[in-house]
Amino acid sequence: MALASCDVRGRIAYDAGLVPLADGGLVREPRPDELIAAPAGSMPMVLPQRHPLTTIGPIVGRTAMAVALPAGYTRLLLPAYAAERGAPALPLFGYTFACSIGDRLFVAAMQTDESEDWQPRTFAEGELQALVAARLAREPGNRVLRQVALCSVEYGCFTAQNVFLERGEAALPVSPRCNARCIGCISELDPDAGMPSPQTRIAEEATARDLARVAIHHLERVEDGIVSFGQGCEGEPLLRPTALVRAIEKIRAKRVNGTVNLNTNGSRPAMLERCIDAGLDAVRISLNSFRASVYAAYYRPIGYGLADVLDSVRLARRRGVRVSLNLLTHPGVTDDEEEVAATESFLRDCPVALVQTRTLNIDPARYFEAVGRPCAPVGMRRAIETMRGFTAVGNFTHTH
Repeated sequence: MALASCDVRGRIAYDAGLVPLADGGLVREPRPDELIAAPAGSMPMVLPQRHPLTTIGPIVGRTAMAVALPAGYTRLLLPAYAAERGAPALPLFGYTFACSIGDRLFVAAMQTDESEDWQPRTFAEGELQALVAARLAREPGNRVLRQVALCSVEYGCFTAQNVFLERGEAALPVSPRCNARCIGCISELDPDAGMPSPQTRIAEEATARDLARVAIHHLERVEDGIVSFGQGCEGEPLLRPTALVRAIEKIRAKRVNGTVNLNTNGSRPAMLERCIDAGLDAVRISLNSFRASVYAAYYRPIGYGLADVLDSVRLARRRGVRVSLNLLTHPGVTDDEEEVAATESFLRDCPVALVQTRTLNIDPARYFEAVGRPCAPVGMRRAIETMRGFTAVGNFTHTH
């Protein structure tokens, strides 16, 4: 195992005489069972004004690097580095430890799922734009279509693109408002966050009519399709329960096939129950931790807490709705001994259909500053295997 790092121009170099260190909450050498060859679709990244840490200390003449993993993989370790004074905050990406073994790039990761619908897509020049333009021409006044068109072309969002490709899970953004102030929010960050949001949050409230029209069109063409409220370009959909209920009722009045799904922070159990009464089939509830203090430090919730989120999980499960957890994972936090115990305790009492591990895209130093470093990290692989003792673990939406 050798150091993989970058020069001032961002060119990757392997230094066979240097043994790199990784950060798993505690800085240490990675274990062989934590490393795999970098999968297709991996994206190397330069970490500016940060020097890689090795067993002999920081290498000042080199710049630390990381790798962003493709969908279907869960990272196990972070890059370890020494930051220069005044180094800027890292943007919202998933930073995974990388090294070289035998002149090949390796990463600290494990494959946790696979899905053809989420493989990187290659479009002929203008192909996606033509599909978008044709659909918008049929419904020029539909605000939902206008938003998912933007997300498809500008942000490369797969669920938005699915609306126009007529496949898989299709996006239905609904709410510009949110009752959480996540420190890693991709659509709205505090002015003092030190970086811009990578996306612009939707500005308009979609009508139930527009939402239903997009959903019905999708389910007419995709027999086992999924239509999903609650996307990365918006706030919290449960803040618009009336629009959600009316849209679900309109969808189910026309189509009985497919799955109507809600992505939510689970903050309002009573509003979630209204959606279930209207015909909601599945819910994916996001959280970063089963410990109230760690949850609050990241989500910074307004008017609710982790107890409400977990009540929503229990409610949906009791009502027979398919429940997935959108678990924002981070080495050193997800696998902290206390976190693993809290996770096991909840899943034992309330097993869900699926835990979807999501890489928490954030500067690791910023996240550790907010939630604290672990006392006893046990390793991400062990944390995931503990979850698998009670439920399925993956990365993509599954309907069965």
